[in-house]
Amino acid sequence: MTQHIPNVDHAEIRKFEQLAARWWDANSEFKTLHDINPLRLDYITAAVPLAGKAVLDVGCGGGILSEAMALAGATVTGIDMGEVPLRVAELHTLESGVAVNYHHASAEQFAADHPASFDVITCMELLEHVPDPASVVAACAQLIRPGGHLFFSTLNRNPKSYLFAIIGAEYLLKLLPAGTHTFSRFIRPAELTRWIRHAELQVCDITGLTYHPLIKRYRLDTRDLDVNYLVHCQRPAAA
Repeated sequence: MTQHIPNVDHAEIRKFEQLAARWWDANSEFKTLHDINPLRLDYITAAVPLAGKAVLDVGCGGGILSEAMALAGATVTGIDMGEVPLRVAELHTLESGVAVNYHHASAEQFAADHPASFDVITCMELLEHVPDPASVVAACAQLIRPGGHLFFSTLNRNPKSYLFAIIGAEYLLKLLPAGTHTFSRFIRPAELTRWIRHAELQVCDITGLTYHPLIKRYRLDTRDLDVNYLVHCQRPAAA
């Protein structure tokens, strides 16, 4: 019998576990996540109101987006393969009083146990950290209910993204710890949308997320997918 190999890179997990205690410090290595979180939330809620929705946050880390979606009225479940970030997330719910259900699981594991269980799924800044991102997309397609909405975000793969996301963000501006990203794992929009369609999902929108270093501000920009970008897609409603 073939043994299932989990879709996880343990070296990637260790990177984030070593920093996990500072996850909720808005001036730490996770400042970028705190800065872009309102934009991510706005992008999601512009497409689908979260109040009353069952939401799954895949690769939730320390729970920054998970808690924001819960505060918007959703019933949120967060899953991650990093045990330490999950403990940080759980501890933060005790401080904040925001209810989120956290589980140590991969998307594939969770899909096997909870098919078609969620109205909204978010998978932000995860795909570029796993060995088989297409498998995560397929698992998310299994987890979403007919008519449900999915949101992915990742990094484009081109010379500009190498310059901005690695040389600029990690080494010059120090917005992220050096070594956070591996350029070869960046994902072109055409690749991601191909995986999405192969999973029988429909692409609704693609929007870029840009950073202006002089004013130190992020913004959504539909015309610029060169570095960071978000994809909104949907599972067709049942006939």
